[in-house]
Amino acid sequence: MRLPKHTYNASRRQYHSTQILSEIGRYAKVAETEYVLGVTDVDLYVPNYNFVFGEAGCPGKVALISLYRLKPEFYGEPSNRQVFHERAVKEAVHEIGHALGMVHCKNPNCVMFFSLSIKDTDKKSISFCDDCHLLLHRAMEK
Repeated sequence: MRLPKHTYNASRRQYHSTQILSEIGRYAKVAETEYVLGVTDVDLYVPNYNFVFGEAGCPGKVALISLYRLKPEFYGEPSNRQVFHERAVKEAVHEIGHALGMVHCKNPNCVMFFSLSIKDTDKKSISFCDDCHLLLHRAMEK
């Protein structure tokens, strides 16, 4: 789907992720899908934050990630497809976790840890910690 023009904030040069998430939600209802993960390559924000890597309803049926700040080139580093791919998967799993009702984890190695910077994303695992894994199984049983 195209990004709605009203989601762009010209003064920030970013897109409001909550508004995009709402549009994805409308799409999901029409498509009658179980869950939808939107993936974009634009810079996202929510009020009170400089940027976000993604957002999801918690719980909800829709999630969104941006690839924009996951590229090593954004940080002046050489292109690295493996690092980029790993970051994208971590953020996708994180946001889908939120859609399933999971909250942020205090374990910095858990995929559900809140990333304030790309260093946090790089540090965390692609997997859930033992506690979050248990919570995920409980959520899936509902």
